[in-house]
Amino acid sequence: MEVENTPSASCNWTNKSLITIPTLISESHQTAKDKGWWNQELNVGEKLALIHSEISEALEEYRSHGEQKQYTRESDGKPEGFIFELADTVIRIADLCGELDLDLEEALILKMKFNQTRPYRHGNKKI
Repeated sequence: MEVENTPSASCNWTNKSLITIPTLISESHQTAKDKGWWNQELNVGEKLALIHSEISEALEEYRSHGEQKQYTRESDGKPEGFIFELADTVIRIADLCGELDLDLEEALILKMKFNQTRPYRHGNKKI
């Protein structure tokens, strides 16, 4: 099977274009399907582990280069750096929401509203 290394046909991203949560979910999921990441049966635990791995990669980028350094991998032009690992995390979450038909936008709105009602440093946790 030949692997296509080009953007999905539906992708029309421009620099600094506005993006909605539903569009993020749709585009992320379609790209993942187009690139073969949904050819096997869904394993939610595996998908959550991959989301976690992106957070771990963000931590390593932060520890090695701080939050501002951005660079391009010479071998394939892949953007690298802390912010891009955070972006990968959001993309993986959006992809999973697309597969499971979850309304992430509504969940974010409800959770943000609830968080505004919580007391200062609720739970008395240290970090």
